[in-house]
Amino acid sequence: VLEARIKQLQADNISEVTVDRVDVAPLRKSSFRCPAPSPAGKEPAAKVREGGVSSSGAPSQPSRWVEKLKKEKWIKHKRQLKLEQKFSAAASPPGAERTSLPVLEPGKAAGAKESQGQAKASNKYGSIQLIIMSYLESCLFLHQPERAQQCLMFYHRSHARRKLLGIKMYDILMHGWANKGSLNQIGRLFVMLEEAGLKPNLSCYAAALECMGRAGAPAAVIKRCVQQLEEDGFNLDELFRDAVYEDDKREMVLKAIRIIEPNFQPLPQPHPEICTSPLLRDFYSKEKPVSYPKLDFSVCELRERFRQQLEMEASNTVTISSVESAKPLTEQARELLTALRSEWRKSLLQTLRESKIHMANRRSWQMSLYPYLCLLEDKEYVDIMLQSLSSLPPQGESLLVLAKELGTKIYNKYAVRKKSRSRLMEKIQKVYDEYVQLLAKDAQLDSYLPREYWEKLEASSGSSLLSKDCTWPHILMVQLGTHMVELLVQVIKVQSNILNPSLEAKLIPVLYHVYSFRSSRQIGFIKPHPILTQILSSAAETTLTFDSFVMPMLCPPVPWTSPHFGAYILLPTKLMRCVEGAIQHQLLLEECPRSNLHSVLDALNQLGNCPWKINQPVLDIIISIFNAKGSEKLSVPPPLSEAPKPSVALHVGPGTPWSKSSLKRELTQCRKKMVEMYSLRMDSLYKLSIANHMRDKVFWFPHNMDFRGRTYPCPPYFNHLGSDITRAILLFAEGKPLGEHGLDWLKIHLINLTGLKKKNSLRERLAYANEIMEEILDSADNPLTGRKWWMDTDEPWQALACCMEIAKALRSPDPTAYISHFPIHQDGSCNGLQHYAALGRDVIGATSVNLMPCDSPQDVYSGVARQVEEFRKQDAQEGMKVAQVLDGFISRKVVKQTVMTVVYGVTRYGGRLQIEKRLKEIDGFPQEYIWEASHYLVQQVFNSLKEMFSGTREIQIWLTESARLIAKSGNTVEWVTPLGLPIVQPYHRAKSTVVSAQGSRGTGSLKPDTVKQKNAFPPNFIHSLDSTHMMLTALHCHRRGLTFVSVHDCYWTHALTVDVMNQVCREQFVELHSQPILQDLSRFMLQKYFSYLCSPCADLPFAPSSPPGDFDLQKVKESTYFFS
Repeated sequence: VLEARIKQLQADNISEVTVDRVDVAPLRKSSFRCPAPSPAGKEPAAKVREGGVSSSGAPSQPSRWVEKLKKEKWIKHKRQLKLEQKFSAAASPPGAERTSLPVLEPGKAAGAKESQGQAKASNKYGSIQLIIMSYLESCLFLHQPERAQQCLMFYHRSHARRKLLGIKMYDILMHGWANKGSLNQIGRLFVMLEEAGLKPNLSCYAAALECMGRAGAPAAVIKRCVQQLEEDGFNLDELFRDAVYEDDKREMVLKAIRIIEPNFQPLPQPHPEICTSPLLRDFYSKEKPVSYPKLDFSVCELRERFRQQLEMEASNTVTISSVESAKPLTEQARELLTALRSEWRKSLLQTLRESKIHMANRRSWQMSLYPYLCLLEDKEYVDIMLQSLSSLPPQGESLLVLAKELGTKIYNKYAVRKKSRSRLMEKIQKVYDEYVQLLAKDAQLDSYLPREYWEKLEASSGSSLLSKDCTWPHILMVQLGTHMVELLVQVIKVQSNILNPSLEAKLIPVLYHVYSFRSSRQIGFIKPHPILTQILSSAAETTLTFDSFVMPMLCPPVPWTSPHFGAYILLPTKLMRCVEGAIQHQLLLEECPRSNLHSVLDALNQLGNCPWKINQPVLDIIISIFNAKGSEKLSVPPPLSEAPKPSVALHVGPGTPWSKSSLKRELTQCRKKMVEMYSLRMDSLYKLSIANHMRDKVFWFPHNMDFRGRTYPCPPYFNHLGSDITRAILLFAEGKPLGEHGLDWLKIHLINLTGLKKKNSLRERLAYANEIMEEILDSADNPLTGRKWWMDTDEPWQALACCMEIAKALRSPDPTAYISHFPIHQDGSCNGLQHYAALGRDVIGATSVNLMPCDSPQDVYSGVARQVEEFRKQDAQEGMKVAQVLDGFISRKVVKQTVMTVVYGVTRYGGRLQIEKRLKEIDGFPQEYIWEASHYLVQQVFNSLKEMFSGTREIQIWLTESARLIAKSGNTVEWVTPLGLPIVQPYHRAKSTVVSAQGSRGTGSLKPDTVKQKNAFPPNFIHSLDSTHMMLTALHCHRRGLTFVSVHDCYWTHALTVDVMNQVCREQFVELHSQPILQDLSRFMLQKYFSYLCSPCADLPFAPSSPPGDFDLQKVKESTYFFS
């Protein structure tokens, strides 16, 4: 009880700042300011602080309620100290036992409570600290260390504000002064560190020695510095092993040390740690010689491709031709648009410069947007603004989305410029030129994984390629983008009669602020005036401009070697995607031992190294339909000219109330439909235009992952995770002969795409393909003029592409020698339930999701429907009315969605809504029984699943209850995957934060959202297992020379190697579930959360109560339909 009370008081005594959800306030002309902390209490971060400034910049004015609040907090603080003393006195020996629980993971689990405390401390002021560091770095980039020093002094002078400063802030400034050789300033910063109660780290000493090397400091001074370094527990070898150096900093440090030790030589880099996961111990053991596959490119070709990619990233944008058919040329409209843009550019340049002068005249210690507006050339900011203006949709865009987009573009340009200036670009190019020896077909080297060889090259080069820059926080990019939007709204104007000279001439804004409500929340929108939309439409521009990171890469990606380095050459990329503003994931990855991440990084590198090319015949057919008004049946969106028009007004006389309300309703529906059509049309236009731009090129998709470990390609529009259309126009760049069974796999794959023979065996699917060969060949030869069999399949475009491939193979002289580039898919059978059935060893459940070998595929949805029907019959015999009404209406389709989403945590309420929707679609079902019938059916579906998957429900309940207790104790749920990847759920109870030009107002909360934490844990845990299985399969397929990519639980490879991939996939699933997954999870949670949860009344469910079933995991290896 005492411990709980202390926590409550501590929570009351912390000023927490995050930005998870943002509403938008009206814009006013002002500058961004970083909030300073209150000494204690829960005051909003941007409100008035003691000794600080208000959000408007005026000195803070004390008031009665402020004094009262301070007094109350002081009383709480005293009570907390007394309670802590009592608690210490009452501490008992069992408390010591709690800290000696078994350690799950070496190097991470020890001191877990301390690391959690650090994570919380980092999150407490996370955004503010990142803003301060970003500000300091920006000042130093502009060669203004004096401005950075004054900002740091503003925070350092006040004891309350000083709490915000960490060692990194002082270190950033030390390196700034070191670059100028200003030893006095560095000495002053060391004194400030001592005043702040902080201990210098290795990087601080590196800065001091660098400065001494530049300034040619006396030997006595250098010796005193080295002596202090050793007194703080460091040594010179660590200085070269662990510190990160840019430019010539390493040489300067070495120069200083050699003044006192002329023969000093840094020790060579130690061998990297080996991955310790039991799942991959043999994979990384190196006991036997290994050989990895090569790419079908020479060293020279890969180096040239790297230079092309480097050039594209350095330019930051790519302009490509649109595939939309040319509209009637309106030269006048284009000339008008060009003239307007020229005028707007001049006005924006002038206003931007004026706003910078206004900010520059403010007090130098006061943080503003000024340094961020000086990082690029003025015209670059204007180009970014005008580019966003051209791509603004007619219905407008959320201010938050638009501001974040503008801020991100500025940050990306700055990051590229900073890397160019620091010679990092040259170093990466030098290492990459050597790295291609591993990938190229004309080089002998093949015994390393990409990450291993890159690390070896980096170590031998003697310099780190990591950048020390901090990532700009979400709130900063939003503030910077908001300033850009504000300039656009204020400056961009047009004559109201520009399109119709008969109207009165009046200068009107091109952009407007409007508000919309979404789920009872007010959202700010920026909407273009119809005049702009009409001018852009009439001009009919034939090009599209994208950011470089939107395009696929022209060379193999830079391999991931750490959470900070990989994927693109220059553009900053996150290893782990996360909720905007969340930094817990990055902290966990940084604290994690590097060897634990090796397998995850290697899997991402393997997926990213797969080269692709375009299926040109299929692309041309899609483009022709796209330009011929589209086709809803084939998922090709029609143009806006095909949008429905309101018709009520034509049939009803004017003036009647009914006609007005009907017209209003229909207008709303038409407007909604038009917005949807525009969004879909533009999405397809982007995908098809990018594909058309890459039609003669080979390209790569760099990968990263979400917080659960699920992998995704980085380019957002065009990739193999897309729709049927994008998958149909992608081929492997590397071809392989079909071999003995390849043609059969092509035919089976085609039947899988049709969705016609899901319940039939592979032999029966192959026979059916041979029966309809005439239809297949007709589809391939005459896709738009023949019998069009392919159009009636589940995945029509992929089916057409497969028909064409089969036709080419059959007509080749020898089908077994035909070189095929076509990807064959093998899909998991309700993959989430497969993992649950394996965890619980459920025999019935395992059989129903094809873990057991069977002659034909088992369908879990049909199995559940049969079980529900059995329950219904029993209830109908007992006279239950709703059971009698449902006679003949229970089908696979009715229960499928609910069964599928049970594994993702669907509740009975959500399941009832799903079933209600299905019942409404059935003709002849009595509508008056919809609610009662859906309520009855969802209960029976859950009962059926409980009977079929007895262990599954038990595990799900255990996971949910564990997460509920953890969240209730004030912690977020964390776990570690079997590969060693640390995961944390990013769900918090966030209060609304208002974003305006003045800064943020309102409060954030770090308290976990208990409902989201508990409901999301079971599906997220299962997702982390399916990503682990995929990564294991990817690594072992790479070892065996296969081309392998995945779309979560759908695995792709060449027709030749499907059998090998299937074998690897099954072996790795068995290997994964042979590990004590739930026991390890239980140990981890006990060790991490035991001290938070242990109380006399806590009934801790830290293990599923029922023993596992009798299913033999080895049977999976013999199951044909496990993945098929």
